[in-house]
This record gives sequence, C-alpha cells and structure tokens, in this order.
Amino acid sequence: MSLEEEALMREAIALAREAGACGEVPVGAVVVQDGRIVGRGFNAPISRQDPTAHAEIAALRDAARTLDDYRLAGCDLYVTLEPCAMCAGAMFHARIRRVVFGAADPKTGVCGSTIDLFAQTRLNHHATVTGGVLAEDCGALLSSFFAARRGRTETA
Repeated sequence: MSLEEEALMREAIALAREAGACGEVPVGAVVVQDGRIVGRGFNAPISRQDPTAHAEIAALRDAARTLDDYRLAGCDLYVTLEPCAMCAGAMFHARIRRVVFGAADPKTGVCGSTIDLFAQTRLNHHATVTGGVLAEDCGALLSSFFAARRGRTETA
C-alpha cells in the first residue's frame, strides 16, 4: 500500500466516522482524479429515507457535479467497505477506473466476497479492484458500530 492510498483511505474513514456519528452504518467513500479528491460521500439511507444513499453513490454524485460530467473515466473510488451490487453498477456506468476498498463484506460484497462483478467479462466496463487497504481500521469501525447497536461495550 502506498502512502497516497493510505491517505485517501483515511479520508474515507473520516467520512465513515461522520456517518456513524449520525447513526448510519459507518461507510465512507472518496472519488479521486489525478491524486485530488473530487467527490466525497458517506452512508445516509436512514436519515434520507433513501435506499440508494450509500457512501459510494453519494461520492459518485459529488464527483459528477464537481467535474460536470457523469462519466468519471480516469477516476478511482476509495471506500471503507467492499461495494454492493448497486454501487458496483453505478461505478460501471460512471466508468470508474479503479476501486479500492478496506473491509471485505462477506454478505453483500461483490468484489470477490459473494461474487466478483468486476471480473465478469460479459459486462462492458472493467475496473481494477484492490481490497484490504486499512482493512483492520475499516472493519473496527463497523464492528464497534454494530456492537454498540447490540448494547455491548466493545471498542475498537
């Protein structure tokens, strides 16, 4: 992992903390073009009453506004949790070049955990995927959040 990858994932982690502070599942994402963050987002489906308000979708929307283009070719997306099918589909349509995620999601992750959508040759766009960047930090945020929800006092 490069220092740049680590710094960008730490930005996503900071956004995930914001989501957690709002009572949302702590997931954060950033979209990067040429080393510069052009989009930020964190989970907000509960507060927005919107099932599509995932961190990745928010970051893609923010980047599209910033760049004034829905095509984000040449951009990379960093997210603290392995993307779901909905978010992966949005990344395909946006033409994201690279996806970097922290913690694996064995229940809904589609970058290899349940299926690898990015490896499907029949799809018209392919991004490279790197998983496990600051996975322990990203996973600890999620574990702490869900432990607190269950009423336990685990900390990470």
